[in-house]
Amino acid sequence: MREYLLLLPIIFIFHDMEEVVGFESFFRKNPWLIDRFPKVLNAYRNITTAGFAAAVYEEFIPIFGISLFAYYLPCDVLYALWYGVFLAIAAHLLIHIGQTIYIRKYIPSFITSLICLPVSVVVLIRAGQFIDFNVLSVILIAAGIILMVINLKIAHLVMHKVNEKIGIT
Repeated sequence: MREYLLLLPIIFIFHDMEEVVGFESFFRKNPWLIDRFPKVLNAYRNITTAGFAAAVYEEFIPIFGISLFAYYLPCDVLYALWYGVFLAIAAHLLIHIGQTIYIRKYIPSFITSLICLPVSVVVLIRAGQFIDFNVLSVILIAAGIILMVINLKIAHLVMHKVNEKIGIT
């Protein structure tokens, strides 16, 4: 199991660097997306690279932390939590592929999603062999997914705070 644990932060940061580099200019060039999908994309109105990078950094902290804890303090509890976080990241990759297909336009995240999703599926299948899928582990896997959903909300708050600090709201 240990050989897979540090792949989570590597895959996350590899994927999110495409987003950091491209999202500000992407939304600036495609404002119609926010108008067409306001409920989903209002959070990205007036996005800045600095704000988005801060959000990615905030998301990276628990991903890296859980991976390190599971690596250095190997136990079933941390493995299951890590697995849930990895499932959330894999779902995130799948969503980006779906978004690109739906709007029929490249989204900065698509290329690395195509690269990372198959790797993530293989890692999840192989790592899943080390997890005893009992009630506790399923609860912890769900907790890892919920943690990432909550963390995404916090990341958006960080992004908006950074934008406010640099004078963009």
